[in-house]
Amino acid sequence: MTTPITFPSGFLLGSATAAYQVEGAAHEDGRGDCIWDTFSATPGAVVHGHTGAVACDHYHRMPQDVALMRSLNLGAYRFSVSWARVCPDGRTVNEKGLDFYSRLVDELLAADIVPWVTLYHWDLPQALEEAGGWPARGVVDRFVDYALAVYERLGDRVRQLTTLNEPWCSAFLGYAAGVHAPGRTDPQDGLRAAHHLLLAHGRAVQALRERDPGLELGLTLNFTEMQPQDPASAGDRDAARRLDGLANRFFVEPLTRGAYPEDVLEDLGELWPQDLVHDGDLADISTPIDVLGVNFYTGSMVTGPHPESAPEAARQARAYDAPSPNVGSEHVVVVRRGTPVTDMGWEIRPQALRDLLLWLQRDHTGPAGTRLYVTENGAAMPDDPDGTGFVDDQDRVAYLDGHLRAVHEAIQCGADVRGYFVWSLMDNYEWAYGYTRRFGIVRVDYDTQERTPKASARWFADVAGSGAIG
Repeated sequence: MTTPITFPSGFLLGSATAAYQVEGAAHEDGRGDCIWDTFSATPGAVVHGHTGAVACDHYHRMPQDVALMRSLNLGAYRFSVSWARVCPDGRTVNEKGLDFYSRLVDELLAADIVPWVTLYHWDLPQALEEAGGWPARGVVDRFVDYALAVYERLGDRVRQLTTLNEPWCSAFLGYAAGVHAPGRTDPQDGLRAAHHLLLAHGRAVQALRERDPGLELGLTLNFTEMQPQDPASAGDRDAARRLDGLANRFFVEPLTRGAYPEDVLEDLGELWPQDLVHDGDLADISTPIDVLGVNFYTGSMVTGPHPESAPEAARQARAYDAPSPNVGSEHVVVVRRGTPVTDMGWEIRPQALRDLLLWLQRDHTGPAGTRLYVTENGAAMPDDPDGTGFVDDQDRVAYLDGHLRAVHEAIQCGADVRGYFVWSLMDNYEWAYGYTRRFGIVRVDYDTQERTPKASARWFADVAGSGAIG
């Protein structure tokens, strides 16, 4: 029998989506192509050749979707703005694109739902990719201009602005591993992209704060637990250190300490471009933030080094979005522990989320007074709808229950966690997996676009409405 828990007063409970995954309307009202339009049209890049051209048709069904959120008692909605919709060529502002987000914000506020805006969730305008993409330093200025354009239109009503979602994925999966857009496979491109993403974040925060000191600003990083299979094995401990360095510390330490981890730079060796970091870059990157968003899905146990296992490491990286072996993690293998897994093959490790939040509080955000939010947490499950489209997803309910309890434990132990966003509001385009994986608490029939709340939606609505788990 589980123990009832109650979250602190004001704890924000909401859901999240991303523009390319839900909006559709790929070429309406002046929207230009983004790198995911191009990548998804590349044969073999995405399962079944699926694209986000229609997705969940949220662009046309937005008022009904907001009403659905209200019926689920959501206190906040975390959504991303499509850079290619706002600036089709990466530079020129398209007012019709901003009109959509202005209407969305108004709908949310009318429903008493906090609009939580992410400026970049992986959808770089294709025109900027053709000019060099994130590995090219010039994209930093374009991002700052774009951030200010969004603020000028929405800033009178939006107080929470986050710059980036999961720069690890944008940089390493997109430019080094080649399994996400734009599909490049150059390790140095991945490292250049990572640095420029962080630099764009820091400079955008500076520009936005100068424009409006009252904004709540930050970004979202994804974190993965890395444990050695045999803590007594030097090789296994080193494998966990290396992957933790690239997956976690490489991004959080520049933000909170103003430096890349020395051991990671040593691991990278000649891969690290010596001309990459300019004077003042790390000071810009470590511009103080108000909020650190935490995306968490799974933990991993690893073993290595085993040179003969390099092909297996590459397969694991592609299948499970493990850190790319092309970026300093050669010969590392993810070891299955026999614990339950999601439909993505990801192990279910709620206690790792508790430990992660406490580590961040102790070593990174606490000293700076930065607030933590769990901005994504959820599970793809092998949903089995009945004849009405209803899914009795008790496996997803158990996942959410376990992870919310882990968040509550972290708060009880001193972590300053202010909110939790379930991923995702509804089934949607799951990047390189197309429409073959379902994370939503609301089922979407992609043929009819009908939305049907699952058992997990009903459960989460009760939690969001009461601020408690019974």
